[in-house]
Amino acid sequence: MSSLDNNDFTNVSLKVDSQITLNKPRNKGARKEHLKVTPMLDYRAQVIQQLIKQRGWSSLSRYDAIAAVYLFVRDEITFGYNSDDTLSASQVLKDGYGQCNTKGTLLMALLRALAIPARFHGFTIFNELQKGAIPNYLFTFAPKRIIHSWVEIYFEGQWLDLEGYIIDQAYLSQVQAKFSDQCEAFSAYGIATTCLKRPENDWQGKSTYIQKEGIADDFGIYDQPDDFYREKGSNLSGLKKIAFRYVLRHLMNTNVNRIRQRGL
Repeated sequence: MSSLDNNDFTNVSLKVDSQITLNKPRNKGARKEHLKVTPMLDYRAQVIQQLIKQRGWSSLSRYDAIAAVYLFVRDEITFGYNSDDTLSASQVLKDGYGQCNTKGTLLMALLRALAIPARFHGFTIFNELQKGAIPNYLFTFAPKRIIHSWVEIYFEGQWLDLEGYIIDQAYLSQVQAKFSDQCEAFSAYGIATTCLKRPENDWQGKSTYIQKEGIADDFGIYDQPDDFYREKGSNLSGLKKIAFRYVLRHLMNTNVNRIRQRGL
């Protein structure tokens, strides 16, 4: 892949497969499986229970509890790359950062701990939207389609998509500052939206999105993320996985932190 600089993203447009139809059985209600504890959704872990108690989330209305947990995961668990997609929620919380899959695990666990039904929806996204977040010299290591997911919650009699938690506001604001007039299809820096200036990433009682426009494949809905990863695996294997875990992701996180702190 040729070298790119920041100006190369000014007119980035989406290359979305127009044939993708989201697999969403919306008429089916919540079940007990959507409140279950699993090895990944370990919401009975002490560190998670302490957080819930300290924040007072159990005393909030359902709407406000979703809002509080959503904002915590979006903005206090910053955007970054963990060692593996299958980390437990308690480990993601200890890490203090994450991406779509790992932040989603934490969000699901916190919501279930508050008796809010949540389930997993698996996808792939085009790697194009990671340009800029992943430095150019590392981009050749990225698979063309990357495992992606969002969380679905059962709220007021319907399932809603929550995806806007992936990118923290501090990081997003720096990208928005660089492309301040962008309200067309945008795909870069971990973001894929129809309007960068006004993305649908705030909880207002409806679905939220921040990478939806980069979806390539829809793998459907799973009650548990554990089941999805057992079936589909993760993005990398072999030597690439080892290199990612111990070297590459740290370089990627350095780049993301630089953008968050200094801008583009």
